[in-house]
Amino acid sequence: MPNLPDYNSIDHNIFATVYKDKFARYAFIILFIMYLAVFLASFISPYSKNYSNRNKAYCPPSKIYIINPQGKISKPYTYNYIRQFDKENFETRYIEDRSHKYKVKYFSKGEKYKLFGLIPCDRHFYDIEKGGELYLLGTDINGRDNFSRLLYGGQISLTIGFLALLVSFPLGMLYGGISGYIGGKVDFIMMRTAEAIMSVPSFYLLIILASILPANMTSALRFTLIVVILALIGWAGFSRVVRGMVLSIKKREFVKASEVLGSSTLRTIIHHILPQTLSYVIVAMTLSVPSYILSESGLSFLGLGIQQPDASWGNMLKEAQEFINIVTRPWLLTPGVLIFVAVLSFNVIGDTIRDAVDPNSRER
Repeated sequence: MPNLPDYNSIDHNIFATVYKDKFARYAFIILFIMYLAVFLASFISPYSKNYSNRNKAYCPPSKIYIINPQGKISKPYTYNYIRQFDKENFETRYIEDRSHKYKVKYFSKGEKYKLFGLIPCDRHFYDIEKGGELYLLGTDINGRDNFSRLLYGGQISLTIGFLALLVSFPLGMLYGGISGYIGGKVDFIMMRTAEAIMSVPSFYLLIILASILPANMTSALRFTLIVVILALIGWAGFSRVVRGMVLSIKKREFVKASEVLGSSTLRTIIHHILPQTLSYVIVAMTLSVPSYILSESGLSFLGLGIQQPDASWGNMLKEAQEFINIVTRPWLLTPGVLIFVAVLSFNVIGDTIRDAVDPNSRER
C-alpha cells in the first residue's frame, strides 16, 4: 500500500522564496508595521477615537521643531495654532502661537499611557488634551485628529479582509471539494449554482444590500454584516478553482488508499484532499485581501459602509473628494495613500508566493 503524504505540511520553500525576494520582504515589513500600529492604536494615537475640537476644523499638521531659535539642536517641541479669519479674503487661517512652547514627551501618562504627549515649558506636566495640541496629520472638518483616526480606522479597514476570508474560504473549499469529489449530477447542480452567484455584479449587489440596512444600525453590527456580505459574494469563484484541483487530486493513489481503508466521504475530502490545495489557497487568500479592503473602502466612501463618527479609511477619504480640499489640505489624502500601500503590499506578496508555488508562471 502506498505511503500517505504529509497532508498538513506546507512547502517551506514558499516562505524562503518570500524572504529572499527583496520587494516581498519590504512589503511584509510595511504590512507588519501597519498592523502593529493599528493594534496599538490606543497607545500610539495622541487622542481618543471620540476626540473633537470644533474650534480647530481643518487645522494643518503641527510643526515639530528640533532646532531652537538660537540655532542649537534641542529636544522636539511644537506650538499650538491660533485660528483667525481673514476678512479681506474671507478665509480661515491658522498661525502658530509662539507665546507658549510645548515639549514632546515620550511615554507620557495622562488618563492612560501614551507613546507621546506635550509638556508646557513654563508649567509642570500637563495632559495633551488639556494643554498642547499635537495634530501630526492635521484635523478634519469636525476638528478630529486625522492621525488618531487613521489608526482607529485601520482597525476596520485592515481586518475586514481577514474576517471575510474566515467565512468565504472555508465555505469555498468545502463546497468545491464536495462538488469535485462526488461529481455527476451533484457536481453539475453545485457548479451551476456557483456560476449563478458569480454572474451577479458583486459591487452593485453590495451597494444594494448595504443601502437597505437600517440607518440607526450600530457600526459594529453594520461592520459584521458587511463582512458577511463580502464573504457570501466571494466564495463562488474560489470554489470553482478548488473543484478543478479536486478532480485531479481524487485520482491519486493516496486517495484510493483512504477509500479502501474505509474513510467516509467527508473525512476523505477534509483530511486527505483539501490539504493538497493549501499552496493555492495561500496564494488566493493573499490576493483576495486587497479586494475586500477596496470593497469596504468603496462602500464607506459612498456612505454605505462604516458611518460617522466611527472611522474607516474609506469614509475618511470622502472629505478629499472636493477639489479645494485636495489643493489646500493635502493631508486629507493620507487614507488613500495608506489604502494604496496596503493593497500594493498584499499584491506583491501574493505574486511572490504564486511564483514560489508555480515557478513556470514566472517570466524567464
